[in-house]
Amino acid sequence: MTSVANQTCAPLARVSGDDLQVPLVQGGTTTYANFDYAASAPALARVTDRVQQLLPYYASVHRGAGYASRISTECYESARGSVSRFFDAEDDQVVVFTRNTTDSLNLLAGCVPGDTVVLDTEHHANFLPWTRNGRRVVRAADTVEETIALLVAELCARPAALLAVTGASNVTGEVLPIERLAEVAHRCGARILVDAAQLAPHRRISLRDSGVDYLACSGHKLYAPFGTGVLVGRRDWLDAAEPYLAGGGAVREVGVDVADWAPAPQRHEAGSPNVLGAAAIAAACEALCEIDAETLADHEHRLAERLRDGLSAVPGVELLRLWSDSPDSVGIVAFTLDGFEPGHVAAYLSAEHGIGVRDGRFCAHPLLARLGLDGALRASVGLGTSSADVERLIEAVATLVDKGTGWEYARTGAHWNPTPETRPFAATDPIGTSPCALG
Repeated sequence: MTSVANQTCAPLARVSGDDLQVPLVQGGTTTYANFDYAASAPALARVTDRVQQLLPYYASVHRGAGYASRISTECYESARGSVSRFFDAEDDQVVVFTRNTTDSLNLLAGCVPGDTVVLDTEHHANFLPWTRNGRRVVRAADTVEETIALLVAELCARPAALLAVTGASNVTGEVLPIERLAEVAHRCGARILVDAAQLAPHRRISLRDSGVDYLACSGHKLYAPFGTGVLVGRRDWLDAAEPYLAGGGAVREVGVDVADWAPAPQRHEAGSPNVLGAAAIAAACEALCEIDAETLADHEHRLAERLRDGLSAVPGVELLRLWSDSPDSVGIVAFTLDGFEPGHVAAYLSAEHGIGVRDGRFCAHPLLARLGLDGALRASVGLGTSSADVERLIEAVATLVDKGTGWEYARTGAHWNPTPETRPFAATDPIGTSPCALG
């Protein structure tokens, strides 16, 4: 009987760059295999189409009477509805457009009227901002159950305003039970914020059913890389706080000595908004809503399990994991390779095989330190990943262990590079074969 992980898996949707040809250091080209979805996912074809349709109408938002301005305003405001429906937001929860998840979390940090409790396993974006009004760090245990018990003890020991947790680890992909954590937070008199940057592209989230009070997400993780993020959450803290940015659009009336600030979401969206980014994330939300949730999870599960199985069979590979009892994980596989620095492996995969992975500490330094590592490799899958891509990555890692690299590599600062570098890049390609070539 064929295991689920060994079943052939085709891409679930068309993404920008799915037929991209990249040069190899040894000569020739190959189709790019993108395993860096967790950093920035490629745009869905639906997203690029929406942006192209809107570009001719691009104009000022909220303050123009012209037809193009009215169209841009309608697209911008209707995008809030698409995001709200995608996350099944409550009636009293508002959608604020930001630049990215980090921006959303910093915005909320200025609104929280008290301490925020966080885990030491968070991405820096959900770890650093909370010091503004008081941050209390809980060190995660070896199991999810023990970790939840520690959070209960901390939240009940003394009052906190907010529990801020990731939905899925950006390093290992492990998913936390956000419904249980929401119940824990509320029972202890706190609200809950979920950093959904890694969870939202892979799992359907209902704010209504989960009880989550605030959610932050980035468009560039959600197949809409046009510079927009969202903060979705309860209105009262957002209305009571000082505006995130002071400027036009955030006010109802301004005098020489006083300003009457608008309520959320406008209160925190001063300046000319990113209408193309809002339209892009709305299109991504609409497209993802049309994909059956179980189909999406199954596609990702099969690819990730095959990748884990294949890499585990390569001598020297060690897969990373935080909790021994984590109930689920999204399509992120982090690993190390004995005898090789992560950056060296990543440079080899790119230069000789046209495969893109992430290496480093993934903006999660405390988490990597907890695992006793200075760095690791991360391969992440998405809607445009196929079984063939996964097999290419497994085979390339196995070849490295079996035969070594086919090219010389040298470390320059924090980065590894092939020597000599034969591929064209912007600064070394004056004849224009790179899209970023100097003109």
